Amino acid sequence: MTRIRLGMVGGGRGSFIGGVHRIAARMDGLYDVVAGVFSSDAERNKGSAEDIGVEASRAYGSIEDMIHGEQARADGIEAVVIATPNYLHFEAAKACLEAGLHVICDKPVTATLEDAIELEKIVGRTGKHFFLTHNYTGYPMVRQMRDMVAAGELGEIRTLHAEYVQDWLTEPMEHRGAKGAEWRTDPSKSGAGGSIGDIGTHAYNLSSFVLGRRPSHLLADLSSFVPGRRLDDNASILLRYENGAKGTMWVSQVAVGNENHFTFRVYGSKGGLEWEQEDPNRLWFTQYGKPKQLLTRGGAQATSGNTDSIRIPAGHPEGFLEAFANLYRDAALVLRGKATDRKLSLPGIREGVEGLEFVDACVRSSSANGAWVDVLARRCRQI
Repeated sequence: MTRIRLGMVGGGRGSFIGGVHRIAARMDGLYDVVAGVFSSDAERNKGSAEDIGVEASRAYGSIEDMIHGEQARADGIEAVVIATPNYLHFEAAKACLEAGLHVICDKPVTATLEDAIELEKIVGRTGKHFFLTHNYTGYPMVRQMRDMVAAGELGEIRTLHAEYVQDWLTEPMEHRGAKGAEWRTDPSKSGAGGSIGDIGTHAYNLSSFVLGRRPSHLLADLSSFVPGRRLDDNASILLRYENGAKGTMWVSQVAVGNENHFTFRVYGSKGGLEWEQEDPNRLWFTQYGKPKQLLTRGGAQATSGNTDSIRIPAGHPEGFLEAFANLYRDAALVLRGKATDRKLSLPGIREGVEGLEFVDACVRSSSANGAWVDVLARRCRQI
């Protein structure tokens, strides 16, 4: 395939996630980052372009300038990566989609549910592809879990537990110059969710991805343990599914001793699965009445979702960057007409809206002193 020409919004010097996107895009040689608005600061924007190897003339001062400048070129960009804080996603994505560009966007899709719903309409109207980088769905063993659940190897799903906990916001880092903490704890920039928006949407998305279904109702208890913090930094959530399954979810950014502890466990009438993001190449599978089995990336009993996602021989560890790159590779196949996003189960605008519906439902539930609420916020508001 010819390489896809990428523009980038955000992700300049000092951005962790910007570098991750670029590494993931380049890992399979399917993309070239050739233009961008890397920072609102002119000097940082220029310096970022130099670091990345982008021509100075293609380091633009605004999204509008990039769109106009690239439309005038025969080798102009075909897609745009958005790697900015949440509150900047909507306008950037809207402008790019309406200019005929495909979009690869960091999660959550927007800061508010209303913007997410509006963006869904824009995607439908323009017919352009929109990909959301819920990168944990790119792990081979996560895809194996999905395959095994879909094949009925666990039987009827009964219960699940998703846990995503960190400790980096245990103290008021937003008042100590940590820019990532500043916008993540600011409702005007992050939206209504703190930890539930930042990492809770990952846990919710992975649960829905593996099960192939989403909960119908939830009950949430949101807490802000750090004095003065305006958004939640801890959440305890109960989930109910239409088939009778139940789930629990714990999300925290004040769990001392945890760096990036993301685990998922699911149990059915025939067996169970257990996976940890910090040990991503292994998956424990237990059939009722039999010993635990250790399944590995690319090993015996690997499903197609597993084997189609591996990059190096079994036993050599793969992780975060490779999982991210799997999403970029799959997106390239879609953009070049080699596959469809639904066939590849790529997260997109639909999953983006569902993530914001999750945040909205958690806030509504917690505000009602832990009442059970319908997750489908749009349907609730129409009743």
